[in-house]
Amino acid sequence: MVRGRGCFQIRQMRTIVKISPAPLPAQDLYKLLTGIVVPRPIAWVTSRSDKGVVNLAPFSCFTFVSSKPPMIGINVGRRLGERKDTAVNIERAKEFVVNIGDETMIEDIHRTGIAHPPHVSEVEVLGLEVAECDYVKVPRLAATPISLECRLHQSLSFGETGSQFIVGEVVLFHIRDGLSQNCKIDTAKLRPVCRIGGPNYASLGEIVSMQHVGDVRTGPG
Repeated sequence: MVRGRGCFQIRQMRTIVKISPAPLPAQDLYKLLTGIVVPRPIAWVTSRSDKGVVNLAPFSCFTFVSSKPPMIGINVGRRLGERKDTAVNIERAKEFVVNIGDETMIEDIHRTGIAHPPHVSEVEVLGLEVAECDYVKVPRLAATPISLECRLHQSLSFGETGSQFIVGEVVLFHIRDGLSQNCKIDTAKLRPVCRIGGPNYASLGEIVSMQHVGDVRTGPG
């Protein structure tokens, strides 16, 4: 109860559903987590097989783990118990590229999540243009506003399903002209997309600034 004006008011309690993870299969837990941890940025990863095939796949468990040196982390799960081509390629070649697509590329991003045999290149299937990188042999996507050339730093396996958390050091940033000023990215111009639960995506939407509240320093220094 909460005290109101001269009387007591009863605050209505919402029903809470409690779910124990222990008896649930991995797929149900995956659906729960991907519906809760939202929105998630998408790493559109290019890698190259030992046969020279360029693989392209989206991963929405994506974040950065260090600013100096710059490192990013991607969680790569398994498909039907088998390691995905991206994980195999990265661990073999020790390099990859994270491309950041914008809202005009949502359909292509989603289509690259479709499973293909290792000898099939998603880049060729969708007719996407690639460009050479400066420091890694893996190509980047030519049309994306941002691409990060990465070298493998560490790969760790977690859980019963063997999901791999792959950490790469960014050795070069490719940023479309006009998106960055004083190392700050103009997010409104970038127009990134995010993954939410199921086969669903979202665009940037309204940006809410708290500048009038105060500057909260979150980075080093």
